[in-house]
Amino acid sequence: MTLFESLKFRFRFWNEDLKAGRIKSLFHFRRVWEVTVLFVAGITLIPLISMALIDYKVTQKSIESEAVLHTKRLVSNTRQTLSYFLEERKSDLHFIARENTFEDLRDPDRLFDLLENLKKGFGIVNLGIIDDSGDIQAHVGTGKTDAGKKEWLEEIRTQGLSISSVFKENEEDIRLSISVRHDLPNGNFFILRACLDTNHFQDIVSSLDLGFLDDAFIINREGLLQTPSRHHGRILEKISLPLPRDSLQICTEERENENGRAIIGYACIPDSPFILMIVRPKDELMKSWYDTHMDLIGFLILSVIVILLIILGVATYLVDMIYVADQKRAMILREAEHTSKMASVGRLAAGIAHEINNPLAIINEKAGLMNDLLTFKPEYHKDERLLTLTDSIISSVERCAYITKRLLSFARPVDKRIKFVNLETIILEVLEFLHKESEYRSICINVDVPEDIPEIESDREKLQQVFLNLVNNAFAAMNDRGHLDITARKQGNEHLCIKVRDDGAGISEEDQKRIFEPFFSTKQKEGGTGLGLFITYSLVQEIGGTIVVQSEVEKGTCFSMILPLIIEKKKGKNHESYSGG
Repeated sequence: MTLFESLKFRFRFWNEDLKAGRIKSLFHFRRVWEVTVLFVAGITLIPLISMALIDYKVTQKSIESEAVLHTKRLVSNTRQTLSYFLEERKSDLHFIARENTFEDLRDPDRLFDLLENLKKGFGIVNLGIIDDSGDIQAHVGTGKTDAGKKEWLEEIRTQGLSISSVFKENEEDIRLSISVRHDLPNGNFFILRACLDTNHFQDIVSSLDLGFLDDAFIINREGLLQTPSRHHGRILEKISLPLPRDSLQICTEERENENGRAIIGYACIPDSPFILMIVRPKDELMKSWYDTHMDLIGFLILSVIVILLIILGVATYLVDMIYVADQKRAMILREAEHTSKMASVGRLAAGIAHEINNPLAIINEKAGLMNDLLTFKPEYHKDERLLTLTDSIISSVERCAYITKRLLSFARPVDKRIKFVNLETIILEVLEFLHKESEYRSICINVDVPEDIPEIESDREKLQQVFLNLVNNAFAAMNDRGHLDITARKQGNEHLCIKVRDDGAGISEEDQKRIFEPFFSTKQKEGGTGLGLFITYSLVQEIGGTIVVQSEVEKGTCFSMILPLIIEKKKGKNHESYSGG
């Protein structure tokens, strides 16, 4: 069942056009409800959702920019550390070449002493002295110094420095060589070359504070890995990523890889063949933002639901209250119309009764005269048939007079004053109006009002209306040969309990909850207006009482009223009301 389907069962205005006997409303309340809900929801939710979308885009760009800047800072700091590492080793070699003559360095013992000092803090594993023709003049330490006619020799001659890519000296050891040129006074030069253990070099990269899926490594210009990589291969293997462009600037790119989108930061290390690369999965960098925004989206959805529920509730409540007020207005107009009509009927009834009473008086007088003549004249004295006819005329005249008198008692202006009334008399007066119907339908009526029940202080006319409505409802609910019981009992010292019970069709449990609502009727198809029990409920409250209903389908209904024996008048600011005393 949708929300709209549930509302039409819950609220009175939803089926306003479907009820029979309805007074035309001033508004189309269902349309008013729909427009109100849509308008308020629109002006409330559109700015909220727009701001949420704008915030989503702005914060997404901000977090992405922060991730890129952080990657740049990481690349910059790491490149600076690596550059310092290489510059420090290069400076050490220049210092050795400057502080020692070529002949001293050719001495293996002197060269060995220098190597021992460098091993302790700089990770240098061998030293070699090479002349300007490329011949090895001295070598100490593990491994070999292959001076052959290599590319690095030409690089040394032109640039004065050569840093090699990492290479395998054997199956276990990975080395890196640094060569520096030192010019001699005679115009010649020699080369001091050192091989380094790459553990120190690798530790700089591996010690970076990175996430589990992040990767940092060094490659050479050919794309061969110079340090281990978590996700892109082993040392001296070619990486699967495209080669970055050769630039000393710190660059970042966003690329697609096997793990999705990634932010790649890279920079060339000056005076070396190395390129530092840091690869960071974008989803991992944005994870905290995704989590936060999922919470915010959840909160937004919850807020929208709460706002909609509040709008629906408030709009429905207000429209329902306007609808009830409109129906009360219609009811008051109808009551005013009914009152005016009844006043006109009362005036007409009074005139008719007056006009009827005059001929009745003449008929009664002539019938009495005829009866006297028949009684005193001997020739008619013993004619019982004529005497019976005159008695019948007099009796019918008296009955007509009683009927007109009773009609006038209901049609005359209502006396609003509270006074002591006899309950049984009021009940019997009401039942007199329904006497013919009860006889025609063979309805058995039982009135049980004990003699010890005193007169009660109440409004006579309102009590008449209450009993008339309840008895009419009972007659409408019962089939022919039904039973109606009206009982009265004292309840304590201050109240009276009156029950009107019938054995009619009964009322369902769901309808019992709404039976006293205005315009609710179980007889819509028969043209019921739904005002009878509402007016009854209001009248009972006005005379200080309460009324409840107990019913069972196909077994009957019982209306129970608790009325005060003495009414206490309470004066309000603009009106007065009554309650049980």
